[in-house]
Amino acid sequence: MARARRGAAVDGVLLLDKPSGITSNAALQTARRLLAAAKAGHTGTLDPLASGLLALTFGEATKFSADLLEADKAYRATVRFGVRTGTADAEGEVIATAPVAFDRARLAMALSEFTGTLAQVPPMHSALKRDGRALYEYARAGITVERQARPVTIHRLALVDFDGASAVVDLECSKGTYVRALADDLGLRLGCGAHLAALRRTRVGALTLAQAVTLEALAAAAPAQRRQWLLPADTLLSALPRVLLGEPQARRFLHGNGLDLGGAAGRVRVYGPGDRLLGTAEIDQRGALNPRRLIATHPDET
Repeated sequence: MARARRGAAVDGVLLLDKPSGITSNAALQTARRLLAAAKAGHTGTLDPLASGLLALTFGEATKFSADLLEADKAYRATVRFGVRTGTADAEGEVIATAPVAFDRARLAMALSEFTGTLAQVPPMHSALKRDGRALYEYARAGITVERQARPVTIHRLALVDFDGASAVVDLECSKGTYVRALADDLGLRLGCGAHLAALRRTRVGALTLAQAVTLEALAAAAPAQRRQWLLPADTLLSALPRVLLGEPQARRFLHGNGLDLGGAAGRVRVYGPGDRLLGTAEIDQRGALNPRRLIATHPDET
């Protein structure tokens, strides 16, 4: 017999300001314990080195965790020039050093050359899998495997500060962008090498760091007050068009039945009476609304 999951049926989204130095899973488990939640997940990891916005999901909201994986991201990155490391970040061994011989204007020009769609080779020290193993497992064993370059889009690169050795840069990018690899490529372009010294994620899709809570604040709050930071599950679905159903249609939808409603084809979020989220659906080319992910209902709602 499967062992019952311990914790309460907590539903919602917690926007966490993850500290640097811990894994995303460690942050998730700490938040889950503080909320006494039975079921939890996250919407994409942050490296232990990185801090900032990490959207955690609880209960029914875990059904929509994948929706943020496709979203654009925004970061504030600190790039250290003149020092190249094996991992392209501050945790790796130094593999090369060189004098920094460029000014702010040359740096700004180089940054402009990295905007748009780029072919980026994933770093060996990443969680991307090859033949069932993460690349970092090969790297730790001293093995380098060939990686295919993948298209990523850098929507914006803005120089915030430069002190002659390090630069602070704000960037907005597509999913799958490795900021470490970007820092390394930038250093090579400038002829001195570079690595990512610090990284802070400030936005995921429409969600911003300004909405986030720290683990310290969560722990300091009384247990009964901690759930005040939970946002509704549809926080993750704001990019999808809304469809509102009346009571008879909502009942059919919650039983997994399709509805002929018309409308533009594509994925939508579906609501019932009282503006209650019912789940997500796909409208096909014929205008039929087909359920995809449904929110669990109580017996008196079916």
